[in-house]
Amino acid sequence: MSDQNPTRRVQRMMVNDRPISWYEGITVREALDKMGYDFSHITVTVNNQHVPEEDYDTYKLPLGAEMKAIHLHHGG
Repeated sequence: MSDQNPTRRVQRMMVNDRPISWYEGITVREALDKMGYDFSHITVTVNNQHVPEEDYDTYKLPLGAEMKAIHLHHGG
């Protein structure tokens, strides 16, 4: 049995005020990948709630979510 669902409806969601294709079950990590964000120091909020980095691979974005990804700068 295939794990792809041909009836899955693609919708749009906003990440840092930019639209991305959204589908049911998309994770924070997948959204970051779609946006091309591969920074080592990044923090994410979903609907104004912090999502710990260790949850990026399992935290599923709800329909209509507003996700913010902020690159933390470091240095001296």
